[in-house]
Amino acid sequence: MVLNNVDRYGPDRLSDLGDRAVVVGGSMAGLCAARVLDDAFTAVPVLERDEFPDGPETRDGAPQTSHPHAMLEAGRATLEDLFPGFGERLLVAGGLMIDAATEMRYYEAGDFFADGPDRLPMYCASRALFEHVVREAVAERPGIALRGNRNFVGYDTDGEGRVTGVSYRGERGAETSLDADLVVDATGRTSRTPAWLSAHGYEAPPEESVEIDVTYSTVRVDRPRDVRHSIFVPPDPPRTRGGAAIPVEDGEWEVIVQGVHGDDTPGDREGLIAFAESLPVDELGELVREREWTADEIHRYPFPSSVRRRYERLDAFPDGLVVTGDAVASFNPIYGQGMSVAALDALLLHHALGTGLDDLAPRFFDEAADVVDAVWNVAVGGDFRFPETTGPKPAGTDLFNRYVDRLVRKAHADGRLTDAFYRVFRLEREPTSLLRPSVAWRVLRP
Repeated sequence: MVLNNVDRYGPDRLSDLGDRAVVVGGSMAGLCAARVLDDAFTAVPVLERDEFPDGPETRDGAPQTSHPHAMLEAGRATLEDLFPGFGERLLVAGGLMIDAATEMRYYEAGDFFADGPDRLPMYCASRALFEHVVREAVAERPGIALRGNRNFVGYDTDGEGRVTGVSYRGERGAETSLDADLVVDATGRTSRTPAWLSAHGYEAPPEESVEIDVTYSTVRVDRPRDVRHSIFVPPDPPRTRGGAAIPVEDGEWEVIVQGVHGDDTPGDREGLIAFAESLPVDELGELVREREWTADEIHRYPFPSSVRRRYERLDAFPDGLVVTGDAVASFNPIYGQGMSVAALDALLLHHALGTGLDDLAPRFFDEAADVVDAVWNVAVGGDFRFPETTGPKPAGTDLFNRYVDRLVRKAHADGRLTDAFYRVFRLEREPTSLLRPSVAWRVLRP
């Protein structure tokens, strides 16, 4: 399930469902969930262990926000629906909109993709700015309260298996309970819900892990104001190195280098320059060697594996609780899908709430699994192009990868194939759309 086959947001579809819904976790998944909950509950507090920053700043508890993030079309369109004026706010704050068809220089299999025939708008900004714009829009809604410095302790229950609220510790360390008609866990990969389920008589969700062993190093460099293209060079077997440059606010590029399967990225200036210069696109090396660094710090981040928790397979799950975002599935960040999946999850939660709170979690998990399937098959399928990747491999991965490899090579000279590939990459269309006769003919013809 991707943007083209999910119903869009409808603000008038929900009726009042209760007095309070609590969201645990204040990143993009939590903010988007709070927005849809605000249509159905009188009060929606969002509890976050970090202090909410006043501006576009990274949070100590989310080190990955220091690295480039992509806003794919599924995320862009959904955020525009949830927060009318989102795009305008982002641009006023310094973000950019580029045409991905002509201004995203995508290098794979030995060459760049040809320009696509149709315009593909894509927002470019730092992750901190994306979150800041969404956070400001959320904070303007009277029913939502952003509460930072709240450390989640656990779920409260009624003794009969229903979650009735949460316990947390504030700045002074005192434990406080907060009643709720619904609790949403948006705490990310470190979610404690599986352990809590095991400790309270439930089965933890089956977990799938695909080991890719990625490391990232990111710096910011000066960007001429009239230069706005992006560059993307993913690792491409047998090459275990990749990189990207994203134009962001303040006349800067975020430049990232990536290494997989033990090809660790460096944390020093000379090492990073040498790493970037080893890539097959000269511009990435030139950027970090010749452009002025706007900060000396190099941000590094390890990502050992893509993880998926199969909540949809559980026979029993407590009423009053839902899990969303990276707490359900987190993917190799190379593909930039996280923010867009968070927005789609919120959209599916909106639709699930439309039929009330009864069996909400199983209904939501079933729908969310369809979104995760589409994204997981793209991300994990790409990871399995490397023979060193370990974990459960989706059926048909090797055959589909051979087909996509041929598509990519043909896309060096065929903009129609570029367009088809990008629309899957942007979570507009299902991966199976690449098998449509009009696409397959271009891929398979001699």
